[in-house]
Amino acid sequence: MKKLYYLLLLSVFFTTISCFEDLDDNIKPNSASNATIQDFIYRGLNYFYLYKADTPELANDAFASEETKSAFINSYGSPEAFFDYLKSDQDRFSILVADYIELENALGGVTLNNGMEYGLVLYPDGSGNVFGYVRYILPNTDAAAVALQRGDIFNTINGEQLTETNFRSLLSPDTYTIGLATYDGTSVTPTNVTIELTKTAYTENPVYLQRTIVVNGERIGYLMYNAFTRDFDPQLNAAFAQFQSEGIQHLVLDLRYNGGGSVETAVDLSAMITGQFNNQTFYTEEWNADRQEEFSAPGLFNTEISNGDAINSLNLSQVYILTTNRTASASELVINGLTPYIDVKQVGDDTTGKFQASFLLYDAPAPIFSRSQANLTHTYAMLPLVFKTLNATGNTDFIDGLVPDISLREDFANLGILGAENEPLLAAAIAEIATTRSPNYNFSVLKEVGDSNMGNLLEGVMVVD
Repeated sequence: MKKLYYLLLLSVFFTTISCFEDLDDNIKPNSASNATIQDFIYRGLNYFYLYKADTPELANDAFASEETKSAFINSYGSPEAFFDYLKSDQDRFSILVADYIELENALGGVTLNNGMEYGLVLYPDGSGNVFGYVRYILPNTDAAAVALQRGDIFNTINGEQLTETNFRSLLSPDTYTIGLATYDGTSVTPTNVTIELTKTAYTENPVYLQRTIVVNGERIGYLMYNAFTRDFDPQLNAAFAQFQSEGIQHLVLDLRYNGGGSVETAVDLSAMITGQFNNQTFYTEEWNADRQEEFSAPGLFNTEISNGDAINSLNLSQVYILTTNRTASASELVINGLTPYIDVKQVGDDTTGKFQASFLLYDAPAPIFSRSQANLTHTYAMLPLVFKTLNATGNTDFIDGLVPDISLREDFANLGILGAENEPLLAAAIAEIATTRSPNYNFSVLKEVGDSNMGNLLEGVMVVD
């Protein structure tokens, strides 16, 4: 029985995704009371929350009567305040959303996007001013049409200087105008060039860049992969088929901006890199004490992607993975899960430190909390942490992130071209593979304060499929 509920929950979640549009016609949002929504929050966290034991009120025997429990649930002024109270201090990642339709779109890789993927850093002068740097440009977007490129710098929005207190509000509108600048490692200088950008609905293919590089006779595959989006598993698998056909001997997997996503895709990607460990344990799960026996199931290396296609495996015994502190959740699962089996060389910066997984809970009966049975008087839903992952040797709880073997941060004054042999992080990996000289870098490290995924509901989320 313990696996039946788990499989049913996953089946209901993904079969209802295809029916969302039909159900949307019946939703009458904002007609539910706070008490109704807060009762759903309590029921969901009481049942599935990983850190249930940290909040005394979530204990099964916390209240002497249903009346006492109802009084507690109704004592909070908003669902958000109630959710925040029930969350554990250990929890940085559980989310409550008022509009699950937007969240469902995000799970499919659909967001409002102008195509400029950027990071935000503080000026080096201590002024509190902020500048943005372009990480990469998404194809067929507004940013691509105006020829923005990686390494471009901007410091104003609609003529107003970005600061550590205003950058979120300035960058939130669907349309805004950036003011370009230069950064020489010391000073930010405006160029008086402005560019207007508009966000539209966009579906991002996370398989961003693939190439094969030959250095000193070594065939090195390079893949920049920016999100674990299950709908694009065939494209990911096709990239590995291309690597197979080109006979690569080494792989550099660029996850520097990959904030995570599907657990199943992480397992499949790891099987694409290897292939020699089928049916061996990739990760195990730790749920709350009430759910552990019923729901815990190991994740195994496998031979098929989600649509049934055979995985194209490289059978490698070593992989180089490029990381920054933006690298999170499913990306970290790949690194941690592969480490007991092959030589994983991490190049870049410490990762985020996200080892817990979530799945989507709607206001519906336990244990499924399914979309098909959701209360149609509101559109609140939760993605709470439900279990943490451990690799085959039990490693978990890396709250400060995974530490690189080769430590190197990005230089905002010299980002380099993604996929180019002299791009600093890739060059460091190539130097180890092909015994070439790795360039020496000396630059001021600036504090990052945000990026283009600030409004992404799934930023840093690892989702059970």
